[in-house]
Amino acid sequence: MKELEYPFDAEFIIEKKKKLRRLLLEREGVTYIEKKIAVLGGQTTQNITLVLELFLLNYGIKPTFYESEYNMWFEDGMFDNEELKAFAPDVIYICTCNRNIDRYPALNDPAETVEKLRNDVFDKFKAVWQHIADTYHCAVIQNNFEYPSYRLLGNADASDIHGKVNFISRLNADFAEYAGGHDNFFLLDVNYISSAYGLDKWSLPFYWHMYKYAVSVPAIPYLSFNVANIIKSLYGRNKKAFNLDLDNTLWGGVIGDDGADNIEIGQETPMAQGYSEFQEYLKLHKEMGVLLTVNSKNDEANALSGFERPDSILRREDFASFKANWEPKSENLKATAAELNLLPESFVFVDDNPAERAIISAQHPGCAVPEIGEVEEYIKNIDRSGFFEVTSLSADDLKRAEMYRQNAERSDAEASFADYGEYLKFLEMKGEIGPFKPLYMARIAQLTNKSNQFNLTTRRYSQAEIEGIAADSSYITLYGKLIDKFGDNGVVSVIIGKKNANTLDIDLWLMSCRVLKRDMEFAMMDELVHTCQTAGITMIRGHYYPTAKNGMVRDFYDRMGFTKTSEDPDGNTDWEFTVTSDYIDKQYVILVND
Repeated sequence: MKELEYPFDAEFIIEKKKKLRRLLLEREGVTYIEKKIAVLGGQTTQNITLVLELFLLNYGIKPTFYESEYNMWFEDGMFDNEELKAFAPDVIYICTCNRNIDRYPALNDPAETVEKLRNDVFDKFKAVWQHIADTYHCAVIQNNFEYPSYRLLGNADASDIHGKVNFISRLNADFAEYAGGHDNFFLLDVNYISSAYGLDKWSLPFYWHMYKYAVSVPAIPYLSFNVANIIKSLYGRNKKAFNLDLDNTLWGGVIGDDGADNIEIGQETPMAQGYSEFQEYLKLHKEMGVLLTVNSKNDEANALSGFERPDSILRREDFASFKANWEPKSENLKATAAELNLLPESFVFVDDNPAERAIISAQHPGCAVPEIGEVEEYIKNIDRSGFFEVTSLSADDLKRAEMYRQNAERSDAEASFADYGEYLKFLEMKGEIGPFKPLYMARIAQLTNKSNQFNLTTRRYSQAEIEGIAADSSYITLYGKLIDKFGDNGVVSVIIGKKNANTLDIDLWLMSCRVLKRDMEFAMMDELVHTCQTAGITMIRGHYYPTAKNGMVRDFYDRMGFTKTSEDPDGNTDWEFTVTSDYIDKQYVILVND
């Protein structure tokens, strides 16, 4: 919904929140994942929660909320709460503010007293976080602190240990250090958000004294939007790739008319510097695993010449796909998605031309199409949209561009083989398959939330839930990692099954589309059967729940040798496989576990 995309009209959202909610719930063809979110407030949270719901619905997440009573965040988080236990939250959001700091340093406090005060505040919060982790085993989102509304010591408030600015800065550093050392714990950077919004407007005392809102009501959508971005990242609703125009987007000017020597890029003019800075920003995204692709109406030779300039930050090899032609950009985007085994909705389309943006929005409604403004606004408008919000950064993320380059090499090699079986042998594949292990928990959780096409049930799990399942003896878990002569594909497949006497029910079976047609699904089936044999399981039950995206696995269980036992009018199917001692492995081209 355009009204909920950055930059949005915050006051309109506050005013029309009921109407927007109704319109979101009336959308056709939207498959929601349902999540339970507890909001523990050190301030009034009612409007924060109402607006948060809108942003989550816009991301395809349908929330149910538990809200603590006003300023009961510590009691609800620290002590046993039967209502909260029964609610069984997937996420707990602790919405506190600088007014929840019990005591600030007095001007005559010695240094050791100031240090103890800071430790007392941090220890109070840390005790809550640890109790939540031990009790609810769910993701935690914690606000850090906004700066105070006044500086008693002026600029010295930042350097003097008695200053509120100094005290809050050091507490925020403590919170950040804790977040860096704990999985499933995420900081909402209210300090940055409030600064970007404007601290004076963010912390208007009127809203605190009147309603006990530490954040002024007009600013609430900015707070809720950022909470929603963390939650949608946890549950796999991030974008995965940029689809980039060239002329007046990655450089100034039209390269076909002006020539590569005359486009605006580099350090010679203010405008050229703006485009260079944007290219640097995109290059940083590539380094964290976001794919860069080109979608330009241009002759390819002209388009490539722009990246051959010595002052171009980006080079041809930085792009996973490069489409410079005279085809409609909507068709180019569709082809790029197919080439990379992604869906069009995985992309952020960046183009200075409003007509092209309108066409993409109409043809590919799930694709993000930001209003980027002028070149000096490109970074701000894209960055604050939260398309690529990071809640985990796995080794696979950092290697993603290299993995796609290796896939291109595999495709080139495949074309030289007349016999596909011989090509698979040529790859010299090695598989590592086993029960979930701590090293891969972040990647496994990420896969459960990102994989849509090769996913039999499309159930979503947070890392905390994955860790809980791995520790539960009533489950069988398997991850699959695939390496070949071109490189390491990382963890690419996941199975979760629930034991019930001598039967195993498959809750989740998925595989990354980047290893399609490599027999990895058969290797996973073989290992699953062997694991069941060892565990005394004699029957495996599989389930397929159709979505708009997973049609490719409609007949998956049939190919694995299962027998269909039921099918309802919606296409949901159940399958059974009898585990016998004379099972014959289904694949022979992957060397599994040496």
